[in-house]
Amino acid sequence: MHRSRTSKKLFELILILAAVLCMRALSLADALGAIDGTVVDAAGKPLAGNVTITCGTVSKSASLDASGHFSVAGLPAGSCTVTSAGKAVKVTVSAGATASIRIEATAMTPVAKTPPVAPPPVAPPPPPVASPKVDKRAPLEKKPEVSVTKHRMVSPSLAVAAQPTPSAMAMEQDPVMNTEAYARIDENPFFRTEAAPLSTFSVDVDTASYANLRRFLRDGKLPPKDAVRIEEMINYFHYDYPAPDKGDPFSITTELGPSPWNTRYQLVRIGLKAPAIDDAQVPPRNLVFLLDVSGSMMPANKLPLLKQAMSLLVDTLRPEDKVSIVTYAGNTGVALPPTSGNDKSAIRMAIARLESEGSTNGAAGIQLAYDQATKAFLKKGINRVILCTDGDFNVGITNEGDLTRLIERERERGVFLTVLGFGMGNLKDATMEKLADRGNGNYAYIDSLAEARKVLVKEAGATLVTVAKDVKLQIEFNPAAVAGYRLIGYENRVLKNEDFNDDKKDAGDIGAGHNVTALYEIVPAGVEVPGGKVDALKYQQKTAPSAAATSGELLTVKIRYKAPDANTSKLLSRPVKGTPPELAKTSVDFRWAVAISSLGMMLRESPNRGNLTWAQVKSLAEGAVGSDAEGYRKEALKMIDAASHATR
Repeated sequence: MHRSRTSKKLFELILILAAVLCMRALSLADALGAIDGTVVDAAGKPLAGNVTITCGTVSKSASLDASGHFSVAGLPAGSCTVTSAGKAVKVTVSAGATASIRIEATAMTPVAKTPPVAPPPVAPPPPPVASPKVDKRAPLEKKPEVSVTKHRMVSPSLAVAAQPTPSAMAMEQDPVMNTEAYARIDENPFFRTEAAPLSTFSVDVDTASYANLRRFLRDGKLPPKDAVRIEEMINYFHYDYPAPDKGDPFSITTELGPSPWNTRYQLVRIGLKAPAIDDAQVPPRNLVFLLDVSGSMMPANKLPLLKQAMSLLVDTLRPEDKVSIVTYAGNTGVALPPTSGNDKSAIRMAIARLESEGSTNGAAGIQLAYDQATKAFLKKGINRVILCTDGDFNVGITNEGDLTRLIERERERGVFLTVLGFGMGNLKDATMEKLADRGNGNYAYIDSLAEARKVLVKEAGATLVTVAKDVKLQIEFNPAAVAGYRLIGYENRVLKNEDFNDDKKDAGDIGAGHNVTALYEIVPAGVEVPGGKVDALKYQQKTAPSAAATSGELLTVKIRYKAPDANTSKLLSRPVKGTPPELAKTSVDFRWAVAISSLGMMLRESPNRGNLTWAQVKSLAEGAVGSDAEGYRKEALKMIDAASHATR
């Protein structure tokens, strides 16, 4: 009896000690920081090799991936030294934060593709020999099993990002293995106002294209032309639009200016801004992370980066929030059932257990994710599935129509879909964008831990809280003032004119704090419109202009939108008149939007770019950086430099 009582007390002490150690480990994990960086040569080309980070008595190392990128977590706060190629750089690490660094070195070897290996000489065939008799009753020789290396992360605190295996890196670098897919973009043409006075399109708040372009330029390459979506480049940045009036879903801002690439033309900027909300006002969140853990997600810039990105979001969760994790590969499973944001340790442990393996069954995973969202559905909250993948849906439901119809049905039930893209080599950009559009969500590309923080933490309100849905714009141009026009970007968002008044037609959504910007290039009356000429009509006469044509208005902006829980749209309208000032006298935000659209036209080799040069693009951007508190515009200047030296 005494021995039994003593054993029981000893067991209780062990449990208490284990709990204390676990809490201590989690506390230490929260006090750690990380460094995310890139190592390039003097020309901006990515380098291969290793990087060593020393923080006091703590020293860690990591290998550079195909883009010269590295990410190391679990670092103590304070001054750290990052050494690569014999070059040492100091950086300060803060608890719970990630420091970004770029090292320009010359002593390392640029990343190079492995040269093809010549096949061995073929030996002459041996002389024929008599075949031995085979005993059909004897068992056949068993083939050796093929081992599969799994990509594991053993630390719940995500201390060090695991590095890709050599075979995975070869797959990332080998152009033969590159299966990235982009939807074709046919640039919007000029329209004659007399023949087509209306221009109708859906808003777009996606930013994936800009971050994806940054990845290409960081690697010293020009992106495929169809990867360049100018509207997503423009909308990546914040603009100083006024807040909407109380009760309005967004404000409307317009501005006129000259076109820098064609002095005969003008530009008009149309900007919308939704009201921002404080973090405390964000409704309870029911978030289901649907994670691709297939074999293609092994590289460091895929699943390991995804796990670090999710850990950033964990710190922002509140007790009223719920998080689930569904994984898909060869099989689909629930890695974490709906769990309160108050139980951060359980969420972190589930993230730490994730590993990549198997083939991909994306459609089955999506169905299970929606099932989890239904189980934890919040009537007055945010219900959203967040799909994180490199976009490789290679087994399961292969019919894209069935997949999009599934997403649309769940959208009508109040569960929206956000898509986050990772990695390179097999990014299915076109599919991922389409799925997000059908799910009333947004599509972003995560190329670094800094971008993950921007999307999942800094802009979580705009990403997750919808303030207006099915937002459409229709611009009516006045033929007395505008001979012709073209919409810059938004090629895959163009709608039929009759879709504007059709409340059954799906369109883009705007989240809390979102900015939406569109640029039109307009040809003033009296100036020839580019394009072929049309003969005069035989059976119709030119219609007489209305009284409004002489009002001095250039155009009228009309907007239709629905409240998040409504099925009937509302209409806003605003006329635009005036004369454009000199470019130098336009606002900083106007010039920045024009500079970024110029970058996009140069990357696309647009036939409408006129005599635009890289020097002009950089000069225009340098003069419009403004306050730039987050540093995003300064980063874009480096991208312009990289683009001017890159090769496709």
